[in-house]
Amino acid sequence: MAIPNEILREALPLKPAQKAELVDRLLSSLDNPDEEIDRLWAQEAQSRIDAYEKGKIKTITLEKVLEKYK
Repeated sequence: MAIPNEILREALPLKPAQKAELVDRLLSSLDNPDEEIDRLWAQEAQSRIDAYEKGKIKTITLEKVLEKYK
């Protein structure tokens, strides 16, 4: 595995922001978007927005959510 080691040797001296960008781009390259899943998530999000706007669901604060896990 000479090539990954070479890349790592070049990447380690980078500034933190440059490393973060590199990691982000590498992780993004692993992502294979699934149009059906994206469509379903968009539909779910819209459904939740609609329910909130119609008063069918209410929001709670982040603090309230985190209280559960203390």
